[in-house]
Amino acid sequence: MSAHALDKDLDAVAVSARAELVRAIGLSGAWDADPGWRAAFEAVPRHLFVPYYYVGVEGGYERLWGGSPDPCTRERWLRGVYADVPLATRLRDGELVSSSSQPSLMARMLAELRVTAGARVLEIGAGTGYNAALLAHRLGDDLVTTVDLEPEITESARTHLAAAGYRPTVVTGDGARGVPEHAPYDRIIATCALTSIPRAWPAQCSPGARILAPLATGLIALTVHDATHAEGTFLNTAAYFVPLRGTEPTSPTEIPHRPGDHELLRFLLTLTHGTLAPQDARDLWEQEGRPGRERYGITLADEQAWAWLDAPEGSHAWPLR
Repeated sequence: MSAHALDKDLDAVAVSARAELVRAIGLSGAWDADPGWRAAFEAVPRHLFVPYYYVGVEGGYERLWGGSPDPCTRERWLRGVYADVPLATRLRDGELVSSSSQPSLMARMLAELRVTAGARVLEIGAGTGYNAALLAHRLGDDLVTTVDLEPEITESARTHLAAAGYRPTVVTGDGARGVPEHAPYDRIIATCALTSIPRAWPAQCSPGARILAPLATGLIALTVHDATHAEGTFLNTAAYFVPLRGTEPTSPTEIPHRPGDHELLRFLLTLTHGTLAPQDARDLWEQEGRPGRERYGITLADEQAWAWLDAPEGSHAWPLR
């Protein structure tokens, strides 16, 4: 049995579990900014996109599969699919390379994307295809493009999407380069962690477009002014994602966190890593009243990119790596 053909009893479990997940997301306030996303989460069955996932156990991982011959395992798999938690969906040599994000965080990101009817969206990081399905349900297949570097990821995402009745454009390629053949975009959403904003993205956007992406354990929301200029601030939400894999450079060294560091200090240390000495970042954080993420922003202008506290031209600004 596959996740696409549930037992009759499990089908009832799936319906009730999905309803409970939708209720929990609503109570979290995740889509308060745009309640229109509720209908998408009610309609799109997550279990079709996560036929198996891995849970941590002593000494490694256990694989839970919807096709298990054991009915108890199948029910455990299904209830786990509809829990409001991220799910590890692909491992390589013990390292997580793809996941299905926490649904309430997905809902918050989609609400903050601020889509309007007719908006053309590019998703960076296809994952299981679940997020692309939510976008396609809201906007229509022809307005959604999703890209991932790994052919096996895009192939499975395409299969999951078709099983659920959605057919957005699924592209195998380097997300850092965008997908110029389907540009211009009104919205770009990334579901993988970045160390900088790829310059190809604003160049593939319409003026006034919005880019929402995980960066430095936060979510940056940029408004695109033109092909070389974008600017915006971080949301107050923490966000941890699998890193973007592709041509964009990544930092080869560990972020200098200490045990017991406040989560917001860790955000600043990550944001300024390689451009501000760790002790200077610690001193700044204390002197400025332990600022939250929403006081920080990012500016892209021509060939320059920098992060800042409170104002783009203020006294606290650091080049992005």
